[in-house]
This record gives sequence, structure tokens and C-alpha cells, in this order.
Amino acid sequence: MWLIFGMSWLPWVAKGLFSGAIVVTASEIAKKSTLYGAIVISIPFVSIMSIFWLYNDTKDVDQVADYAEGILWLVLPSLLLFMILPYLLRKDWSFESAMAVGILVTVFAYLIGAYLASTFVSK
Repeated sequence: MWLIFGMSWLPWVAKGLFSGAIVVTASEIAKKSTLYGAIVISIPFVSIMSIFWLYNDTKDVDQVADYAEGILWLVLPSLLLFMILPYLLRKDWSFESAMAVGILVTVFAYLIGAYLASTFVSK
């Protein structure tokens, strides 16, 4: 079986497991302390890891710079979710409704961010 699929999938699986471990760790920490869980998840581990992996795979600093700049343009829209969700929950919206509105607004903002990134970020 190893010969059929080759070994190239192993780094991919390792990356996925490591990234998933960060999410699980943050959610477990958040059960004990929401502040510490938020700190763990707010550190851009996944972005940092993916930047390292992109550089390791390509050795192309221009592509890494474009990627990092694209992340910047797309992190900004994600902030809307973290403003809208707590606001609506504190206004007695149900979790499902508040999350749906937050996600919809964030998706719309991502579309705008993707347009801006594709317009202003080098290709």
C-alpha cells in the first residue's frame, strides 16, 4: 500500500494533525479559562505554520510575501464575526441565529476582502 500511494501524503497528514491539535488544545483550555483559550487560538499558529511550510516547499520568498499579504487582507474580514457574535448573544439572540448572522456577514466581508486582495496583492 505504501508503494501505491507513495510517501508524499505523510507530511500532509502530519500538517493536518498538528493543525487540528491546536484547535483541540485551544477548545480544551477554553473550558477552563476562556481568556487563555482565546489567547491560544488568537496566536496565528496556522498562518505561521503554513508560511513555514510554503517556504519549505517552494523556497519562493515572493510567493511567501504574497501569501502573507493575502492573509492580512483576509484576516480583517474575520474580525467581524468576533464583533457581531458576542454583541448579538448579549442582546439575547439564540446561539444559532447569532452565529448564522455572524457567518453570513463574515462571508460577505470575505468576498470583499478577496476582491481587494486579488486587486492589490501581487500574483
